[in-house]
Amino acid sequence: MSVGTLYVVSTPIGNLGDLTMRAIEVLRAVPLVLAEDTRHARTLFARYEIRTPTAALHEHNEARSAPRLVARLAGGQDLALITDAGTPLLSDPGARLVRAAIDAGVPVVPVPGASALLAALAGAGLPMGRFTFFGFLPRRGADRHDAIAAVAGLTHAAVLYEAPTRVAATLADLASAGLGDRPAAVARELTKRFEEFRRGTVDELAAYYAGAPARGEVVLVIGEGAAVAPDPEAWRGHIRALRAAGTTRRQIVAVLVAEHGVPRNVAYRLAHEPEGEAIEGG
Repeated sequence: MSVGTLYVVSTPIGNLGDLTMRAIEVLRAVPLVLAEDTRHARTLFARYEIRTPTAALHEHNEARSAPRLVARLAGGQDLALITDAGTPLLSDPGARLVRAAIDAGVPVVPVPGASALLAALAGAGLPMGRFTFFGFLPRRGADRHDAIAAVAGLTHAAVLYEAPTRVAATLADLASAGLGDRPAAVARELTKRFEEFRRGTVDELAAYYAGAPARGEVVLVIGEGAAVAPDPEAWRGHIRALRAAGTTRRQIVAVLVAEHGVPRNVAYRLAHEPEGEAIEGG
């Protein structure tokens, strides 16, 4: 018996007219479509008279559902995977299922289509010879600082997804990391009725969205520029202030990690450094 095929199908990111003919054919032909939200899928399916049954596959059930689904694929049944909007696996569930299918020898076939990432790059008006996609940044703590530092360390473009309520804060964090002069674009509501691109420097966009909160789905594109290196002297200045306030070395390490994204081993050395002494490679 031949194995089935797992089709990874891109769906519209807003405008329902962006579903490809190939995607329609696949979604009609398979016996089951795995959808992030089956209610969302029904709207799309009604538009194109797709009557295929759907089953939910999302971040909360993917791990336990993958073995059963791979067994169906291995038994010869085709399946299609879609997300709520755009291309599956890009900041969306599906990676575990795809990896499990590949490990089981099941063909995985992408059916390309709409992508917020590519749409934002196409309309940003910035040089795009190379870019790094970050998806959604962590919301707080050392992981967020590490991610911001990684963006600041690039010389090529970066693309981020962000919730509308956090756009101003993320732009402000990027500006504080030394990217204020970088060209950038905020792409909002892509392919929808109120699609908008706002372009400027990171500083300019941070100032704008501080007073005009974004609405709808948002993609941030940060253009090319000089890499921003970490500033150990700024860390040492904070350490001096913490010492003056009576903060313990252990607490200083925690602050450096949480507030500056300093690697823990470096934070430990800085916190134990005699005042006025520089650390080699600091």
